[in-house]
Amino acid sequence: MADIAPSQVHSDASHPLHSSNSSGKWFLPLFALVLVCGLGYVAYALGRDLTTAVAVPWILLGLALLIALGFEFVNGFHDTANAVATVIYTRSMPAEFAVIWSGFFNFLGVLTSSGAVAFGILALLPVELILQVGSGSGLAMVFALLIAAIVWNLGTWYLGLPSSSSHTLVGSIIGVGLANQFLAPAGTATSGVDWSQATNIGLSLLISPLIGFGLSAVLLLVMKLLVRNKALYAEPKGNQPPPLWIRAILICTCTGVSFAHGSNDGQKGMGLIMLILIGLVPTAFALNRTPDVNYLEAYKSASVQVETALAKYVRPGVAVTDYKAEVSNAVKNKTWTDATTPALQQYIHQTSAEVAAFPTLEAVPTNLVGNVRNDIYLIGEALKLIDKQKLLPMDAGDLSAVTNYHKAVDNATKFIPLWVKVAVAIALGLGTMVGWKRIVVTVGEKIGKTHLTYGQGAAAEVVAMVTIASADHLGLPVSTTHVLSSGVAGTMAANGSGLQWSTVRNMLMAWVLTLPASIAIAFVLFVILRQVF
Repeated sequence: MADIAPSQVHSDASHPLHSSNSSGKWFLPLFALVLVCGLGYVAYALGRDLTTAVAVPWILLGLALLIALGFEFVNGFHDTANAVATVIYTRSMPAEFAVIWSGFFNFLGVLTSSGAVAFGILALLPVELILQVGSGSGLAMVFALLIAAIVWNLGTWYLGLPSSSSHTLVGSIIGVGLANQFLAPAGTATSGVDWSQATNIGLSLLISPLIGFGLSAVLLLVMKLLVRNKALYAEPKGNQPPPLWIRAILICTCTGVSFAHGSNDGQKGMGLIMLILIGLVPTAFALNRTPDVNYLEAYKSASVQVETALAKYVRPGVAVTDYKAEVSNAVKNKTWTDATTPALQQYIHQTSAEVAAFPTLEAVPTNLVGNVRNDIYLIGEALKLIDKQKLLPMDAGDLSAVTNYHKAVDNATKFIPLWVKVAVAIALGLGTMVGWKRIVVTVGEKIGKTHLTYGQGAAAEVVAMVTIASADHLGLPVSTTHVLSSGVAGTMAANGSGLQWSTVRNMLMAWVLTLPASIAIAFVLFVILRQVF
């Protein structure tokens, strides 16, 4: 297992990156076995799902999936290196084994993730692009944001800068949204970026590094007050590992960060792959064909309740001629008028009647799947204006009916097959094990002026683990890179060790430039690709 680009570090044998171990002897055969089994399962499951597809554009589908998994591969060796830097530089684990360990728990984190972050990221995209993802504009969107994210990530990785893949992807999505609005004919209701969602995500990306810096510094100072063991705050001696209890803490926190990273960052690739599948083979992936067996009964019951609730808020004398257009305009403009309420009520009634005609979602004819999916998705986006943005004030009981129906809608359109999780997990885990060294050296050697101590490593890892796991629970993307590297900087500042300001300056520049750079790259790519597709 080697870094795909050479990184010159200290040449003496005592350097933590040069510690030898026997893991390489059994790692390659074992990983090859996991890789073959995983890819075999992905191929089998994908082929099984595609049996319901009317037509499959194999070349375009293969290229799109390859680029999406390439993004997760780059994410693996760019972001996950942060998780292992502390255990390597405190000699808690040999470098090679630490990377294997981190890759495995990234894999598990991806497999057990909920999907909330995936669809939270996609909510930034213009609604009409998601509804027409199989069109030329939809394909240009997917390829533009993926290529832009990969280009910026590779550039910052090559320079050894701990830049954020989450930050990059969000910037790429905003760039696509702005380009979509820029290219729209004058006077149309084309939407650009969902700025309310962008604000929430932007705040999580902005605040999380500050949390990493501040809490890591505070935690280290608290540890010094409560735990008076000098070994915890001393520089590692030679090649000897730390005392067992310290080593256990560091390994546990590394494991937690790796698992949380897989659970949070892996979802971004899942969401993009689902966007690709819905666009290119909608008959197979537009609707969740395998929800709970009682789903349709629950869906019909929830739709009746929400129709009854909305009826209470319909103003007398308000007529609607085109309920779908009215709801679509409300979603695009993030506004609510007197006509929106009866329009949404009629839209829900018509869509529910259409779905209720079939015993299961799997029984919906392939020629209707795309339209049914778009109708349900658009209704879900309209419901956000009520239960998220409170544009239609409702009593608690009526709002509960809206929330319950919203969950049923999401269950039908926002799902991730197991094989997609496995494919992303393999890409993320493989990336972790291939290109980790550049970022590890930056975090371990170039942030502080002194060697990373056991206490500093533990404080930074604990804060990163808790912050990322909390964000995952809230459905918000955060940057493992920013949280952990700023945590290391916080412990160096709290310890009085001093910071290497050239590195800190470069990290801050990468942090500041990532958003505008990725926006610009994605904007230009979308404009160019709209001429291709």
